[in-house]
Amino acid sequence: MHTGSSMTYPDMAVIKQTLYTSEISDITAEVSSTLSKLSTKTFPEPGKTIAVAVGSRGINKIDSVVFHCIKFLQNKGLKPFLVPAMGSHGGATARGQQEVLEKLGISESTMGVPVYASMDVICLDNLTCGTKILMSRTALEADHIVVINRIKPHTKFNGNIESGLCKMLTIGLGKVEGASEFHRSAVKNSFSIIEEAAKTVLKKCHVLFGLALSEDGKGSLSAIEAVNASSIIDREKELLKAVYAKMPGIPFDPVDILIVDYIGKNISGIGMDSNVTGRHRDITGDFFKSPHVKRIFVRDLSPDSDGNGNGIGLADITTTRLVNALDLEKTYINALTAVSPEKAAIPVHFTTDRKAIDACAQALGKVSLQNARVVRIKDTASLEHLQISKSLKNEMKANPKLNRLTQWQPFQFDKNGNLMEMPARA
Repeated sequence: MHTGSSMTYPDMAVIKQTLYTSEISDITAEVSSTLSKLSTKTFPEPGKTIAVAVGSRGINKIDSVVFHCIKFLQNKGLKPFLVPAMGSHGGATARGQQEVLEKLGISESTMGVPVYASMDVICLDNLTCGTKILMSRTALEADHIVVINRIKPHTKFNGNIESGLCKMLTIGLGKVEGASEFHRSAVKNSFSIIEEAAKTVLKKCHVLFGLALSEDGKGSLSAIEAVNASSIIDREKELLKAVYAKMPGIPFDPVDILIVDYIGKNISGIGMDSNVTGRHRDITGDFFKSPHVKRIFVRDLSPDSDGNGNGIGLADITTTRLVNALDLEKTYINALTAVSPEKAAIPVHFTTDRKAIDACAQALGKVSLQNARVVRIKDTASLEHLQISKSLKNEMKANPKLNRLTQWQPFQFDKNGNLMEMPARA
């Protein structure tokens, strides 16, 4: 059907994907329960200071988890305070990192303890390859350290240990200098150096415990596990395997055009999770895997990303409004720290979604999209509802985990030529 341009667009419908769900209903009880299982020998005498390290990701209910962990420590007579453990995020400044935590609901006023965001680091040791292990001076000056992070596949590499407690201990707490040092070293030595570094940190620092978080397929917090320092490395490997088994994806392969409504640092470290898009380009390793997307069109930057558009370089087409929303300084600092300038490269961009979709068609060598395999998602962390083109109808019917919610209808554009919100159940 023609919709105001020479391009013929496919009929689309919203579908629902059945995902693994196991949301925690009572965060307070869950945090208290898992922390109470730690050995009483784990806890120091009252009055000791505890640096509680927290990252920048938009982890479901992270503010509640941090709050109740702090209360637990205070009830033990300890003196916790917060330390941002997010490498170069927040523009690689102390204030910027405080602001990132504030947007997650984590601040001195909400948590009842100070937030010390200094970017100063100390060289703790060197790896066998010569890489420096840098650590937040503020965290090292505390009597003990606690780390809270989500266990999940990393967007940049695969290994026994990816994104989680070990990465926070070795890269996140290394601030911008430590994160830069590790990423430079990984070009030659791979990210397997995280495990060696974690062993050194756990040996030389007074790490009290870690809180390992897991999310279900809908992105809801599904597990909280307190892990003694001595068990962090081995337990994280086990938890990562479990997370991989539950991780959702795009249930079609290949895909001609993937439309992503939002990217952002609150969604993924590189704006849109490469484990979902199947596309990654990086000096440490490229890949092109399922769902084998030919063209990616990204519509907008999440407001919660604070202008950081790292990852936009993995798109083929975007909008001028997204480009105008970029804070280039934050984006470039993040990309260069991760030795990935390609992820900050601004793709071809257009003033409207309609023009961008037409450009995708042209870049596919198509004069019509009527039979194109098109998938639209809100973002890579929201995969329960997808909008798909009619050419995927038979594959949808053959998949018992997929259910169509709306009628087939052409793309709906507003008066400005931009896509309307995905329609709800009809």
